[in-house]
Amino acid sequence: MRKGAISRDGVLKAMAEYDEMGRDRFLSAYGYKPATGYHLLHEDRTYDSKAIVGVAHKFDQGRVLKPDELIGGRSHAARWLAGLGFVVRSSRSPDWTRDEIILACELAMANGWKRLEFDDPRVIELSALLQTMPIHPEELRNELFRNPNGVARKTVDITSRHPDYRGKPTNGNVLDVEVMNDFLARPTEMTEVARRIRHGLTTGEFQDLLPEPEEEEDEYSAPEGRLLLRRHRSRERNKGLRRKKIASVLGRGGQLACEACGFDFEVVYGDRGAGYIECHHVVPLHEAGEGRTKLSDLALICANCHRMIHRRAPWPTPLELRGAMEQKHAADRRAAEALGRPRRAADEQMPQT
Repeated sequence: MRKGAISRDGVLKAMAEYDEMGRDRFLSAYGYKPATGYHLLHEDRTYDSKAIVGVAHKFDQGRVLKPDELIGGRSHAARWLAGLGFVVRSSRSPDWTRDEIILACELAMANGWKRLEFDDPRVIELSALLQTMPIHPEELRNELFRNPNGVARKTVDITSRHPDYRGKPTNGNVLDVEVMNDFLARPTEMTEVARRIRHGLTTGEFQDLLPEPEEEEDEYSAPEGRLLLRRHRSRERNKGLRRKKIASVLGRGGQLACEACGFDFEVVYGDRGAGYIECHHVVPLHEAGEGRTKLSDLALICANCHRMIHRRAPWPTPLELRGAMEQKHAADRRAAEALGRPRRAADEQMPQT
């Protein structure tokens, strides 16, 4: 059966019917269960988002959508409602990201890897800061989102996994342990990472950075978190900087060849590839400051090598990636030579049985 778009007017009519019938009767009449993930908020009232979308479909398309025709989560019903300008909220707080855990770990380390209480001024300050972090969309932020109680609880999850902790650890997650171990192994570097994240949040620098598509962000590995990675990628994509870097290389008589593998787009693709190359920001995320990017901070690199550099932390420099490729090619040549070498007579003899 056909499933079509719904309109804001259709949603308002569904909410009016919901108000008239009452929640229990409305849900029962259309075969929907109470929402457990997302709720629609409108004029100080709360509605079951999935059921409202299903019934709104009746007013716009002539039939009610059955519950199994809709996904109640962010990818379907909630997204439709948000796209129509309605406020949708999750009933559960989203999982903590690496960026958030970095700031919580910094606080736990500053407190001697001891838990903090919800009324600690440092916890209250971090709670307010996390609420400004532009990672989780509005529909995932409920009234308890990163409140002081939740922040204090996260410090308990972290500190109870510390090697010196003698009690029973709480039900934290693998990411808590990963980030804590980063702090234990590289405290100076990770403290600087936390400082740069804090600076970006307090100055509003990260608010203007466009998030990568979710599948795109998954392609990159950065212990420093998403926000510094977004800033890094934003600098790499700066068209003005890229043009200046290319002009600088050509002005010195150089070629637009990948600094890692030597690939030249014009040599391979002719006119279509002329003038094309990507830029990679070679300064590590925890060292890249808030100042202007210098041309010397950029390396010209092909798309394949760029992907390989970003694929797994720690990121190699183009020179280090070139060295890894040369080692691989040398090993391949040795293996090929060994296979092509004439076998000695002794090698041909079979053992006697």
